[in-house]
Amino acid sequence: MTRKHSESGVTLMELLIAITLLSTLSVGILLSLRVGLSAMNKADSKLMSNRRVTSVERILEEQIEGIMPVTANCHPPGGAGPAPPISFFQGEASSMRFASTYSLQQGSRGLPMILEFQVIPGENNQGVRLVVNEILYTGPGGAGQLCTGFGPDPATGIQGPRFVPIQVGANSFVLADKLAYCRFSFRDPGTPPQAPAWIVRWTKPLLPNAVRIEMAPLTPDPARLQPVTLTVPVRVTRHPLEPYENN
Repeated sequence: MTRKHSESGVTLMELLIAITLLSTLSVGILLSLRVGLSAMNKADSKLMSNRRVTSVERILEEQIEGIMPVTANCHPPGGAGPAPPISFFQGEASSMRFASTYSLQQGSRGLPMILEFQVIPGENNQGVRLVVNEILYTGPGGAGQLCTGFGPDPATGIQGPRFVPIQVGANSFVLADKLAYCRFSFRDPGTPPQAPAWIVRWTKPLLPNAVRIEMAPLTPDPARLQPVTLTVPVRVTRHPLEPYENN
């Protein structure tokens, strides 16, 4: 009687085919994960960029809407003679300085701050960036340390206070970066029948009734929110040197 042995197993060819199919499936899964992670990173980057733009716009609006009509004792050159009080506001095309109730570090409930805005060259001189300094407002005497006296405006020849240059350092906060341009202008309400006008250098004792910040991205991207021109009203424009009953 012949005994039959049943043999079961896998041939070498079948094993190679199985390994090839498994490898192909693994590569497909890895590629799908890579594409998914790349898409998620792009979405996160776009979301963060949009949040930064929105946050910068909100911060600028809060800072300007919180402008305070305060005074500074402007010391004459050399410290000779008394320091006459001035309405504390500096407005130029690339510099702006005023006291505000809003603080980046403490929010809207913080102590009054002197905010110094300056437009500076961007990294590797590519475009520009907008930075801001915060200095605690301690009163007319402290604010007066930023005033160097009086003199004619280089552009208009109008006599007015002169201020020390805004210093940018390690404590400066970058509000907006990679901008093609950033410039300030200030709305003069005028005296009827004179029409309101936007000017790039503020020399009046009263505060402007609005501030405009013009910005544009260095590299436009239609898929993302872009820095735009902001026009922010100034709520309180009374003359700080006059009694309240006269306003």
